[in-house]
Amino acid sequence: MVLAHLRALVVACSAVLVLASCSSGDDTTLAGKADSSGRLTIAVAYDQPGLGVRRLDGSYRGFDVDVARYVARELGVEESGITFTEALPSARETLLTSGAADLVVSSYSITDKRKEVIDFVGPYFVAGQDLLVRLTDERITGPDSLNSGNLKLCSVDNTTSAQYVKDRFAQSVQLVEYPNFSDCVTALLAEQVDALSTDDVILAGYAAQNPELLRVVNQPFSTEEYGIGMRKGDADSRAKVAAAVRKMIDSGEWRKSLETNVGESGYAIPDPPELAP
Repeated sequence: MVLAHLRALVVACSAVLVLASCSSGDDTTLAGKADSSGRLTIAVAYDQPGLGVRRLDGSYRGFDVDVARYVARELGVEESGITFTEALPSARETLLTSGAADLVVSSYSITDKRKEVIDFVGPYFVAGQDLLVRLTDERITGPDSLNSGNLKLCSVDNTTSAQYVKDRFAQSVQLVEYPNFSDCVTALLAEQVDALSTDDVILAGYAAQNPELLRVVNQPFSTEEYGIGMRKGDADSRAKVAAAVRKMIDSGEWRKSLETNVGESGYAIPDPPELAP
């Protein structure tokens, strides 16, 4: 009788072990975590219209958000399994290295310095620095035109876009500083400044919110390659994320998302880039 109970216990335990081995993944990798838990934490911007915005109802919208959702779904994680967290520019590498986020999808420019700390998949989008101006203002046709007329260019604290314009193209332009891009947009609408400069797709998001008042000049003068940030050394997961991005591009969902999020601005949507191997 006791022996029979022991045999039953061994069989039951073996079944549990087999079930566990079949359902568990390697949680030390991104793909393993997605497979075993059905959950991922992804960092996105909360205040970049067209790319990443956290709305008042707690939902998220933008091209980067769509990319994040598509990649997660290809890894087996449904939208209900995604936890979005804010990708403050100063904290993006730390979010990944600390494990606070599994992916960063937030207009994250690929640079050699950042690649020393994290890995990138991309570029999944190539932006260029441009200018946002009032719809009826014909004086500003590019960065050089800011040299005349005592014009004011909005600068956001701890960014270099406006200073780059002043140093390279328009030494006489006046720089006006505000804490956030949204403050610059408000100042632009109030005619307190004459232009705002940052990545063109970010500007397109603001223009799409105010198509009857604002426009992007559409004369980009730099190149910014956006990549999906992830922890360093996870080659298998990196390959799966890259495959997901390629599928999004090939399926047409990449362009569809851009048209939905920034199309109304008149922004010239570029061709998709070639992902690095």
